[in-house]
Amino acid sequence: MAPPSSLNSKLKVQLKLSISRLRMVQQKDTAIAKQQRRQMAHLLELGKEESARIRVENIIRSDISTELLEILELYCELLLARIGLLEAKECDPGLEEPIKSIIYAAPRTDIKELQQARQLLVEKYGKEFALAAVENSDGKVAERVLKKLKVEPPDPGLVTLYLKEIARTYGVDWPKAERTHNYDSNGDDDEPDGGQAVETLEEPLTANELSKATPPRDLGPKSPVSIAPPSPSTDNLSPRVKLPGPPELKPSAKMSGLKKQTPPTQAQSDSKGKDDDDLRNKNVVGGKIPDADELARRFAALKK
Repeated sequence: MAPPSSLNSKLKVQLKLSISRLRMVQQKDTAIAKQQRRQMAHLLELGKEESARIRVENIIRSDISTELLEILELYCELLLARIGLLEAKECDPGLEEPIKSIIYAAPRTDIKELQQARQLLVEKYGKEFALAAVENSDGKVAERVLKKLKVEPPDPGLVTLYLKEIARTYGVDWPKAERTHNYDSNGDDDEPDGGQAVETLEEPLTANELSKATPPRDLGPKSPVSIAPPSPSTDNLSPRVKLPGPPELKPSAKMSGLKKQTPPTQAQSDSKGKDDDDLRNKNVVGGKIPDADELARRFAALKK
């Protein structure tokens, strides 16, 4: 028998290798299960339900095996974290369940590193300890490990749940039988359950009818101010809306008469102003300013 220190160091190395190997196998099994699920979805899409129900049992068994490997990985990590407690000759009560679970489940897996770690544990604690773990005579093996290692066909309800989840994940319309039954029960014919005939829909309008139709009033942008016109009555058959605004100034009769009869003084002043403008235009020929001789001649004419 090897000394305890060397046995613990070997066990520590094997536990690390077992953890690494268990994680790798879990990732591989998960990738394979994903491919199998895609194949199940294809079978459901083709309507091969019986074949899918048989093959999905392999996926269920693969998932159970992956869960078992995950549990054993956790036990290996626990033993690695408490490696100092393994130096004692007697098994610590807190480590009895993980150690006996590994001894019980390791031969039922394909992990060589885990089987070598099991051999080191058997060598450390003796054959009687290992025999009690294999037979589970004291019931120390974890119940979930025993459940994962049971070999029995899966429950039909579990198979149906797996198929429904696969169909939902990959967008397959399944189960079709239930949907068809629901349509039949609700009445998928021309008459509803009450026996009343379904009203026929109106025929669509043609292009000519649409061109003659009156467009809705609310078509286009609306004004922020809207005033409802008054309703017609016997006194006012066509009422109009009057908006507030500046009143229109109409000339009265008196003002219009004054415009027609222009006073003579105003007419004379208008004619005099017109003559001054004509004289001014004559003096300034071509719009030029007169020189000094022209101005002296004009002043002489004014003095006379």
